Amino acid sequence: MERTLQICRDRDLDGARALQTELQTYLNDKPIEKPIRMVAGIDTAYSATRAYSAIVVFDIDKGRIAAEYGASEEIIFPYIPGFLSFREFPAIYRAYLKMNEIPDILLFDGHGIAHPRGMGIAAQGGILLDMPSVGCGKSKLCGVYSIPGGKRFDYSELTMNDKVIGLVMRTREKAKPVFLSPGYRFAIDSIPALTGQITGAYRLPLPVHYADRLSKKLKPDA
Repeated sequence: MERTLQICRDRDLDGARALQTELQTYLNDKPIEKPIRMVAGIDTAYSATRAYSAIVVFDIDKGRIAAEYGASEEIIFPYIPGFLSFREFPAIYRAYLKMNEIPDILLFDGHGIAHPRGMGIAAQGGILLDMPSVGCGKSKLCGVYSIPGGKRFDYSELTMNDKVIGLVMRTREKAKPVFLSPGYRFAIDSIPALTGQITGAYRLPLPVHYADRLSKKLKPDA
């Protein structure tokens, strides 16, 4: 954890790339054995100089928000595609430290293993926090796919180098699909069932939708 935060503070791109490569050895897709009840959506909004991260814990059984947490940090690491975790993680970690409601899984706005080095923010965040995680990206970062069918929850596989790295799913009819990929300690085959449980009337699954909304409210100009 401290190494990640130091890389962020130092704006150390070479160190960031090396750490992502090293963390690949920790990846595993072992299915979660217990039922998933609490899902924490995580998203970050920005001002000119600060990142505002929100964590919203969603109770699947009750269909409502169980807890909300937010924090901000100065933006230090530059915006570089593929290294989003180093830009956002300091604020996410500060919000995480406030949590007293422990979720069963983390759902990041961003990618999991659907990443050039298999280490998107959902994968890296899951490893660092030692919690099962999934990524939900709004656009493709890498890989190839066929356009999924037009019905709700139709999906196709996202592949890279002949390996399935995620699913491209239409969560609303006539809406653009989202890019779902496992992060840490979560099986890709479990993504459709989880998404069906936590998706409402919006394009993004509810935990991430609510986190997106909260992160924007945290900004002083909201």
